[in-house]
Amino acid sequence: MKSRRLSCKLLCISVITLVYSSASVSETIAMIGTGNLGRALGPAFATLGHEIIYGSRNPDRAEILDLVVRTGNGASATGQPEAAARADIVVLAVPWNAIEGLMSNLGDLSGKIIIDPTNPRMIGEDGLRDFSVAPSNAEWVQRWAPGAKVVKAFNTMNWATMVDPQSAGGSVGIPIVGDDAEAKTMVASLVEGIGLHPMDLGPLRYANVLEGMYIVWGNARTLGTPFNYYFQPQEN
Repeated sequence: MKSRRLSCKLLCISVITLVYSSASVSETIAMIGTGNLGRALGPAFATLGHEIIYGSRNPDRAEILDLVVRTGNGASATGQPEAAARADIVVLAVPWNAIEGLMSNLGDLSGKIIIDPTNPRMIGEDGLRDFSVAPSNAEWVQRWAPGAKVVKAFNTMNWATMVDPQSAGGSVGIPIVGDDAEAKTMVASLVEGIGLHPMDLGPLRYANVLEGMYIVWGNARTLGTPFNYYFQPQEN
């Protein structure tokens, strides 16, 4: 019986490895926004062999050109609509309250994977975060781009941990949700590729849960009790 369980476990590991490796193909990724998040994920994704296009309102700025050089692997910078048009995957690396205006300018995103790492929030008089959008920012992104494959991910951690996961003491968990299975597999491969731990938590209607996870994560830091998310898969 023990040998049968071991064989099953090895088979499951092999299947998971095959799924992730099948997603590990070279993609063109538009990083819409060049703030801390874009500067963290762009170079990290480039190390996995993906071509990064930075979408910026001012792509000729010296700091953007320096970012392109630092990213390497054929990276470039252009306007935001042009970057989205050329990409297979679009990362919305901008403040959450800029998303609606941004989406109206990016053109037709049908067929593309959109990664939404944004965190809608309002700050109370006590300095703590609370919900400010219903049902969730990710679901609004899906409404604005109905033909795209929206995946919520990378919203429950600090950008600095993305650059150096080991600084957090281990493989930090990245919960992801979305309605397209292949899109989630692709995003999971990006998560795993840069040294983090993907955890599929279901369809996009649960994006509000992930955005709530950010709220308690951020509030813990405000209260002086910071933490990171670590998921321990349970064996059946």
